[in-house]
Amino acid sequence: MIDEKLISEVILAALASGGDFAEVFIEDTKQTNIKMVDGRVEDGVSGRDFGIGIRIFQKHQGIYAYTNDPGRSNLLQVAADAASALAGQRLIDTVKLDRTTIDSNHKILQLPNGTAAAKKVDVMRRAHGAAKGYSDQISQVTIVYGDVQQDVLIANSTGLLVEDQRVRTRLAISSVASKNGEKQSGFYGPGRHMGFEMYEKLDIEHYAQEASRIAVTMVNADYAPSGKLPVIINNEFGGVIFHEACGHSLEATSVAKGTSVFSNRLGEQIASPLVSAVDDGTIPNAWGSQNIDDEGRATQRNVLIENGVLKGFLIDSLNARRMGMEPTGSSRRQSYRYAPTSRMSNTFILNGESTPEEIIAATDYGLFARYMGGGSVNPATGEFNFAVNEGYLIRNGKIDKPVRGATLIGRGADILRKIDMVGNNLDTGQGMCGSLSGSIPADVGQPMLRVSEITVGGRKEAE
Repeated sequence: MIDEKLISEVILAALASGGDFAEVFIEDTKQTNIKMVDGRVEDGVSGRDFGIGIRIFQKHQGIYAYTNDPGRSNLLQVAADAASALAGQRLIDTVKLDRTTIDSNHKILQLPNGTAAAKKVDVMRRAHGAAKGYSDQISQVTIVYGDVQQDVLIANSTGLLVEDQRVRTRLAISSVASKNGEKQSGFYGPGRHMGFEMYEKLDIEHYAQEASRIAVTMVNADYAPSGKLPVIINNEFGGVIFHEACGHSLEATSVAKGTSVFSNRLGEQIASPLVSAVDDGTIPNAWGSQNIDDEGRATQRNVLIENGVLKGFLIDSLNARRMGMEPTGSSRRQSYRYAPTSRMSNTFILNGESTPEEIIAATDYGLFARYMGGGSVNPATGEFNFAVNEGYLIRNGKIDKPVRGATLIGRGADILRKIDMVGNNLDTGQGMCGSLSGSIPADVGQPMLRVSEITVGGRKEAE
């Protein structure tokens, strides 16, 4: 992307004022986004984004600057400007880069950037037809196609020089059902660290019909009860609660500052003994996977909770300094415009021993959250508020009628302790996670599990 000699010069320029570490992150990204509403393409944008980020450490302090001008004089000036924020004498006089070659863990068969736009639109039409044809109550279908090819080069003052390519493809399907002037929506958004071949491997019509099924079910549903209830949270995207309410509190971004509810609690029992959770950035072709993180370190499988005991955090290199711990290959960023920090990749609760049928049969009365929606979380306290996109009452150990408008309210640390049954049907769902270093792809997941009691917000009192 840029001559190695120039990269070395930039690193040395960044170290002029006492920095003890400097890094250059170079990115060349090509992406396409197409939006279809009711079978008609409304927007289609393809573009390319190129830029360079320069980062400097001085002990526990970090400085970051970026530019999209790769000219030598500009890069040296940006590095010098960043260095001027520090005060001190030069500590490092030479940098010798040693290129590392990595084997990709994610086989790409069809680069989306080389795939004709007509083929992409054909996939969208397939999804639209399946979603629209599900029911006469479907009043609108919106399909958003997206793909990205991100080529990166990462070099730093320790001599590291490594390149990687990340290719991701996703289809977001939104259906709206209408009845007597009321509207309810359903959504599915399958995505993978894959090329266009994803559409040969996944049943896109199935996901489209599921989006419409959720919308139709909810527009015909009664309102959910409110009160403190046992809640069964389904697998797949149900893992968004763990991701948001607990996962962010295990990132060094908050742990190192002491603002996380889990700071200084390694080795403590923080969850039910039934709960074990990991973050694994190595899973082949998973949505949140990468070969290396955005500091050039190999991704890895990190055990966060084991049998309820806190075993580890997700740690980037700057916060590793602050915590006196080793980085965990968990440093990520949206683009060169952001300094990286600790982030999740594919985060999920592991399988337990109960079957879904056993969990439902053991619940006399409660709420079954079949599909979760979005919500809000306070990372410092773990307090959350999540919408249930598709919910059902449970009566006498059986799934009863569908209910809508339910929200789950609580604290992540409390919920972890109240999990009293864990299923054996682990699955994952795809989403975009926003934090200090921008919006990044992340898988969430879990098997079906039961929480003995959660505050449910609804429109009528629980029975």
